[in-house]
Amino acid sequence: MGIGVAVTMILTLVGVSHGMLEDVAARSRGTGADIMVRPPGSSIIGFSGSNMPEKVVAIVRQTPHVTLATGSFMQSIGNLESIAGIHPDEFNAMSGGFRYLSGGPFGAKNDVVVDEVYARSKGVQVGDTVDLGLPWRVTGIVEPGKLSRMFAPIEYLQDQYSSLGKVSVIWVKVDDPAHIQAAIDSLTQELTGYQIYSMDAYISLISVNNIPLLKRFIAVIIGLAVIVGFMFVFLSMYTAVLERTREIGILKALGASPGYILNILIREAIVLAVAGTIAGILMTYGTRSLMGVFVPTMTTIIVYEWWPYAAMIALVGSLVGALYPGLKAAHQDAIEALSYD
Repeated sequence: MGIGVAVTMILTLVGVSHGMLEDVAARSRGTGADIMVRPPGSSIIGFSGSNMPEKVVAIVRQTPHVTLATGSFMQSIGNLESIAGIHPDEFNAMSGGFRYLSGGPFGAKNDVVVDEVYARSKGVQVGDTVDLGLPWRVTGIVEPGKLSRMFAPIEYLQDQYSSLGKVSVIWVKVDDPAHIQAAIDSLTQELTGYQIYSMDAYISLISVNNIPLLKRFIAVIIGLAVIVGFMFVFLSMYTAVLERTREIGILKALGASPGYILNILIREAIVLAVAGTIAGILMTYGTRSLMGVFVPTMTTIIVYEWWPYAAMIALVGSLVGALYPGLKAAHQDAIEALSYD
């Protein structure tokens, strides 16, 4: 179980990291855009925090092959979530429109539309007032998968956060997918310094390898998991050696070599590692289900490609943890071992 907990720790946190990135990619693709324009110096992940003049949208609309462009203003509300200020008609034309599960679009300036995941996690219903840094009245609950989990009128959001005339990202639709690169080239010449991506290129950048902070986070978690697994196996094997002192003495008295004794204990450690890995993988499904119930806004996936890595980490930790107890047992004096009480 100790090894299983270590394996589960690795697979769950890696699954959360990959799941959150996949969710960002899926929601970005859900906008229906072909190209996105971001302010100079903005980070790959997260749309809030960096803004650009909204008048840039007009420049984008005049670019050859561009049929539709709309800006959105993203405001962080904590807990890795943001509320999106949008122009409803333009955003609906770009994305294909929201599918309402209950309620309808916002009308008043302090109205907000939330997706099903947010509504379920917070127990929100149409007509409720929610505090997202500001009080908002929920007018509709929609299917998830389009940019954000919360949507509000862009002008009111800009005004409340002292960002009038600012947008965080511009979403662009072109007349033909074959013209995406041509449109990007034109936009790059027109908007020097701005970050301009096709949606396919942007989504390919959303990976753990392109986010140094996330890579370090995963490395720390793996290190902690190795320590947990090592300590568990070390204590288990050390206790096992003490409990079997007389048995080891009998084996040595019968002619068993130190290598034979060490081989027995190493094989036991391997069995523990294999059993612990299997238990950890099974428990990962349980942690995913629990997170889906209690923290649905944090998307967790089963990262199958990490199973071999987790198994190798468990095996190495088990072998290292068994090494000292095994060597201690292998070099016990047979007479002292037989007299051990």
